Amino acid sequence: MKVAVWATERVVGCKQVLFAGLLCLLTGAACAQPETVESKADQRARSVTQVVLGILSYARWPVEPQQLRLCVVGPTEYTDDLVKGTTQATGRPVTVQRLLADNPAIAGECDAVYIGKLTSDERSRLFAALTGRPVLSISEGGDQCTVGSLFCLRVGDEQVSFEVNLDSVARSGVRIHPSVLQLSRRKPAAP
Repeated sequence: MKVAVWATERVVGCKQVLFAGLLCLLTGAACAQPETVESKADQRARSVTQVVLGILSYARWPVEPQQLRLCVVGPTEYTDDLVKGTTQATGRPVTVQRLLADNPAIAGECDAVYIGKLTSDERSRLFAALTGRPVLSISEGGDQCTVGSLFCLRVGDEQVSFEVNLDSVARSGVRIHPSVLQLSRRKPAAP
């Protein structure tokens, strides 16, 4: 009797799984959509990581660090892949740490900062702390290139691009290879 009940429950369970699978096939978009959204977010994070590492590899500090220290400041959308830490194409390791915008250690412990969403006061204090120090700054989005960041990312579904604030680059003490500056001036082709 127990075998018959178990077999009946197993058949019912299999039918439910098959029904759920059939439902997903018939309404494919509803079942696959969360996965697609997640993979696009993951793809954006990987693309941002590649662009950030590319920018860092074309930057030169007055005293080249053996290990590049990247600090993430403020809430961000695209740093999930970046915060794992990585190595540049040159073999130089990149350590990543999150710091609060008001942390006094930023000026001395960061070779580069990746800036997320900050209030205008937090942003002003951050850039005041970085003044006169060779720190490369990359903002995640918005119009921050007009307020101190060297690079501003433009993250879209198809690509990640960036703008350069030449005034900030000139005052930063970090040298940027001219080819990177040229890349920022290129406009994507019209569809």
